[in-house]
Amino acid sequence: MESFINAIDSLIWSRPLVALCLGAGLYFSFRTRFMQIREFVEMFRLTVKGEKSAAGVSSFQALAMSLSGRIGIGNIAGVATAIAFGGPGSIFWMWVMGFLGASTSYVESTLAQIYKVKDADGRYRGGPAYYIEKAMGLKWYAMAFAIATIIAAGFLMPGVQANAIADSAANVCAGSHLCGAMDGTWLGMPARDAFKLGVGLLVAVLLAGIIFGGVKRIANFAEVVVPFMAAGFILMALTIMVLNAGKVPAMFATIFSSAFGSHAAFGAMFGLAVEWGVKRGIYANEAGQGTGPHAAAAAEVSHPAKQGLVQAFAIYFDTMLVCTSTAFLILATGKYNVYSAGGPSAPPIYGGLPGVGEGPGYAQAAVESVLPGWGASFVAIALFFFAFTTIMAYYYMAETNLSYVNGDRHRPLPVLMLRLGLMAMIVFGAYRNASQAWALGDIGVGLMAWLNIVAILILHKPAMIALKDYETQRKAGKNPVFDPEALGIRNTTLWKRDDA
Repeated sequence: MESFINAIDSLIWSRPLVALCLGAGLYFSFRTRFMQIREFVEMFRLTVKGEKSAAGVSSFQALAMSLSGRIGIGNIAGVATAIAFGGPGSIFWMWVMGFLGASTSYVESTLAQIYKVKDADGRYRGGPAYYIEKAMGLKWYAMAFAIATIIAAGFLMPGVQANAIADSAANVCAGSHLCGAMDGTWLGMPARDAFKLGVGLLVAVLLAGIIFGGVKRIANFAEVVVPFMAAGFILMALTIMVLNAGKVPAMFATIFSSAFGSHAAFGAMFGLAVEWGVKRGIYANEAGQGTGPHAAAAAEVSHPAKQGLVQAFAIYFDTMLVCTSTAFLILATGKYNVYSAGGPSAPPIYGGLPGVGEGPGYAQAAVESVLPGWGASFVAIALFFFAFTTIMAYYYMAETNLSYVNGDRHRPLPVLMLRLGLMAMIVFGAYRNASQAWALGDIGVGLMAWLNIVAILILHKPAMIALKDYETQRKAGKNPVFDPEALGIRNTTLWKRDDA
């Protein structure tokens, strides 16, 4: 089974998908005239403004919901995995993917706003399935994306997050006297597995308290937790940087020389640096994957471009701040391994952390080396909040697509089955080994990315029209208001109804 999962993962995440993600980001950057640079100040301004209504959440709440999905295990374990398999140069390509991905995020999120609908309970719903059907007119394609997202976000991807929570907690427990011996057996299974199973059960119960409260509770929780968890982690990384200030110039030199194949030790890893940097960059910031548009569609805004710009800013926050913070604290302390082509079983190219597998252990060891006694616990707590809020966001995405499949009608039984199934996968993923969890998660991400990027490359024109209209109105001193009829954009029944 593991070989079959890995084979599917390799097939989906072949180099054509890497090239498609990079190519789409570059194309949208030119088409928007690099809006990620031109509109940076406006992106920040819009992030802290906005109103909410009975039907929709505020722009900031939508951003927080989106960031709760973007800022997850990919920002800690994903960065460590990229370094392990792609070398330090993979971080540069994560930055490239983040910069280009901001334009991709603008396009998909603006499309989600343009073609959003109201469900039977009067709440905004939207995402790739909706804009594929309304703008492309291909119901079967939209249904394929919706089903793929239900499977991916509801069953495949949560296990990665739960596994990382359980692993990091087990690492802390094994290094203390709180849990007793972790090398024996508990309840008829290895002690570490039993401990991780218990963590999975706890996470599932905590999550149930959030997701059974609906989208408003998810938005309220994310609005409070996400900014604080990200700020705390970034502050920790800055502290590590200051305490290792003498190593910072060499760290930057290693990143850039490795990224372009000129480093003495990592130069031969150029292709792997690009592949793993893009792959983990997409997993971390989710640009083009089709996840961000679900939260973007829930926002109450007067013009779709507003939320598109807010979601573009989310990529900067995710990749340029949180992912970079993880990379810096790992690389500055030297607490990482870089594998050769033979993988983890072969002698490493660089072995700064013998006996520790790629994942949250790199970040825990890095912080522990500077702040002994509590560094590993800090990372475990940060990772818990990162991963927990991501699982919460995955549920919202899966529920939105389930609503689409059900014709935006409220059907309690399918929703209950989704909730129970997601909780079961959290427990299952928590005690599975990390490689299996990551492979399943990668399959989910890859399926969504293939379907969504192809769609937005075909459908991006309305998002470009919206950006031009927004900028024109703003230059005229107006608060931009969207009028799809005047712009020649069809099938936006919600906007027409609201403007009538």
